[in-house]
Amino acid sequence: MAATSVKVVVATDEDRSVVDFLVAELRARGLEVERLPPGPWGQVALAAAHRVARGDAAQAIVCCWTGTGVTLAANKVPGVRAALCVDAETARGARVWNDANVLGLSLRLLSEPVAKEILDAWCSAGYGGTEDASLAVVASSERR
Repeated sequence: MAATSVKVVVATDEDRSVVDFLVAELRARGLEVERLPPGPWGQVALAAAHRVARGDAAQAIVCCWTGTGVTLAANKVPGVRAALCVDAETARGARVWNDANVLGLSLRLLSEPVAKEILDAWCSAGYGGTEDASLAVVASSERR
């Protein structure tokens, strides 16, 4: 994510100050942000994931207490590759090796400094092109 034309959807099941921080940090990076109203984790994760799958947004960030529920829900949408990341290196790897387009975050673990580190890694990394065969297998299983 590195241009002002990039749109990111942020969805969470709880209104927390760290989510406000994420939104502000994304906007400070020049990204267009759509923040969905809080709601049940499955509902908000699917709403964000569908926006990515339709091309209405390039990426999404989904949050719940553990991050697991929203990540699982987002991954139900064909074309979405959601990764639950609790640290910067995992976020970087998710972008570089898995071409992840949805970032799952745990509200229980997330502090502002950790959020900034994760966003630094997520926003600065892009798909490295080394895992095309694996990604193709995953994509073909979505069509079955």
